[in-house]
Amino acid sequence: MDDELPHWTHGTVCILATGGEGPHAIPVSTAVRTSETRIVLALGARRGSLRRLREDPRVALTVLAAGDVAFTAHGTAQVVADPLPGLDGVVGVEINVERVSSHKRPTFSIADGVAWGWADDEARERDAAVRSALLTL
Repeated sequence: MDDELPHWTHGTVCILATGGEGPHAIPVSTAVRTSETRIVLALGARRGSLRRLREDPRVALTVLAAGDVAFTAHGTAQVVADPLPGLDGVVGVEINVERVSSHKRPTFSIADGVAWGWADDEARERDAAVRSALLTL
């Protein structure tokens, strides 16, 4: 790998890019670093990105977070839980990171990342349940 897979704060908005019929990028709220070479995240079972990564497992996850964290993790993705335990309609995905591209430069710093916020208690509780289930994978 180019650089070590950094740590980032839970709830950081990350961008998942998939291929298939063409590049496609979506924001994800549940990306969790579980080791130096592994990230897990959740996708809705009906997401086009899920279909794309099943057809072509090459993906990239870009993270721009507080604490001067700026990188893209490149690797292959696979479904590891369908459905995610206890969560109908949500699928657990594992990214096996092959390479990390650092976006840090001496000419700038990342002061604040974009944080995911929930408008109601039910959504906040579901997000916590998804993150908890991901950590068991």
